[in-house]
Amino acid sequence: MRIETKCLHEGYHPQNGEPRVLPIYQSTTYNYDSTEHIGQLFDLTAAGHMYSRISNPTVGAVEEKISALEGGIGALCTTSGQAASLISLLNIMKAGDHFISGSKVYGGTINLFAVTLKKFGIECTFVDQDASEEEIQQYFKPNTKALFGEVIANPAMTVLDIEKFANIAHRNQVPLIVDNTFATPILCRPIEFGADIVIHSTTKYMDGHAVQVGGVIVDSGNFDWSNGKFPEFTEPDQSYHGVIYTQNFGQAAYITKARVQLMRDFGTYPSANAAFLLNLGLETLPIRMERHCYNAEKVANHLNQSEKIEFVNYPALEGSPYYKLSKKYLPSGCSGVISFSIKGSREDAVKFIDSLNLASNVVHVADIRTLVLHPASSTHRQLTDQQLNAAGITPGLIRLSVGLESIDDIIEDIEQALAKI
Repeated sequence: MRIETKCLHEGYHPQNGEPRVLPIYQSTTYNYDSTEHIGQLFDLTAAGHMYSRISNPTVGAVEEKISALEGGIGALCTTSGQAASLISLLNIMKAGDHFISGSKVYGGTINLFAVTLKKFGIECTFVDQDASEEEIQQYFKPNTKALFGEVIANPAMTVLDIEKFANIAHRNQVPLIVDNTFATPILCRPIEFGADIVIHSTTKYMDGHAVQVGGVIVDSGNFDWSNGKFPEFTEPDQSYHGVIYTQNFGQAAYITKARVQLMRDFGTYPSANAAFLLNLGLETLPIRMERHCYNAEKVANHLNQSEKIEFVNYPALEGSPYYKLSKKYLPSGCSGVISFSIKGSREDAVKFIDSLNLASNVVHVADIRTLVLHPASSTHRQLTDQQLNAAGITPGLIRLSVGLESIDDIIEDIEQALAKI
């Protein structure tokens, strides 16, 4: 099936006489005929659902769909994108370990990596993702366990050279973990370019309607966890009667461990109703992404001609430093998010935002409606000036998430707001 068809038909396959639409299995518990069968579930020797803190039929169908869209072998849904980022790393790391991340990533991700994980004894080094392989290589240490990046950075709108990052990671025998939130698998499938683990904040385009917070981790099944750097996969897990993940689950070792060990202990699993709503968003994802990209490119070109705009960050613009990479990794479009900087002061940027009528001033992005935000005052407020610069955020930078309204209405709203500066 092509990806547009997968969005509708993967994950849930109704049998004769069963509901055509994915049902909501609103249950915490599951009934079994014998104690022996339940024991097999806890030994991980039988398939089935133990408890909805670990798995649920509705959520499981959505996990299967997202895995199919990304080209993975398995997926694990979480209650937020932040939870997906956290579990994706803690599944392979412990106190005393180190990992490397591109500096142009979401502000919340920077805070998680630089502050919170540091309290757990896990160190993160941020690097310029546009640097050469040789420059990035010098930051690797014997205890480095992963390389992390965003396909399209929020809100800098830079494009990650996935193949370059994959080459560096694999040369050092560590996985490449990629955040594909803005692109979605409709615009880019990082596994095809060498990524090992793909994560999303499903709160954004996958949901698309601003009704449910969520996240997901997708396992490519391609990384060799038995290469000697990850003993947690090759040595017995005493919390599961000595199971060895690489021996018992083969290619699915990573995603199985994430579910039965970390999700078991952290409990950041979404509800059946949340997964049902997410599935509705996934069914229309291809059509929405096409329109988001079309509208955003029109707005980006319009802003690029305004004398009141300092610069526009949108990879699909021919003058963008990421234009070439966008054509390689994002040939069908670069999402509906644009960042641009108003000439003048921070106050001018705030004046512009407060003068918009159609666009909603909210702490959100990637919705069907046009949204606007001043990152330096909100989502990235906790960052230092140095971190803001590294993330590509100026005082006048505005993040505009272009929605599905008439493009003429969106541009008219922008023009009347610019006229008031």
